[in-house]
Amino acid sequence: MERRFILGVDYGRSRIGLALADTETRMARPLSTIERINRNEDMRRLRELVRKHGVRQIVMGLPLRLDGTRGEMAEEAERFAQRVWKQIGVPVEMVDERLTSWEAERLLEEVQGRFIHEEKLGGSKKPKNIQAKMSVDAVAAAVILKEYLNRQEQTADKA
Repeated sequence: MERRFILGVDYGRSRIGLALADTETRMARPLSTIERINRNEDMRRLRELVRKHGVRQIVMGLPLRLDGTRGEMAEEAERFAQRVWKQIGVPVEMVDERLTSWEAERLLEEVQGRFIHEEKLGGSKKPKNIQAKMSVDAVAAAVILKEYLNRQEQTADKA
């Protein structure tokens, strides 16, 4: 059976965070962050990533307000998702992303703290600033994707 990949997207006005998971292992991992240029160039780079990684589905964060209502960013993200679906031809599912950036920042701080601790113990040659390697946007995309996969698993368990 061919491995299928799901792309997680954390949409933003200046950057788009990306994460990848395969349907077999169901493990979401940060992939990269795209600095926004313009609609056509952003779409071209996304299409290239989708093709390169054999993506069969895209999961995009829907930035709802804390009270669950839709604001300007939610509308903008939905328009972007529709454009991705029409131009790239891969199904796009929107998922609630409330607090994912906060969760991503917390995870990055935790990882960075571990590296600093290991370095003090005299071992690790990891970069002092892990954020240089992994952006909050890419980690947020991984959190969005992980939440989506967890919900799918729970739904499958109930069936």
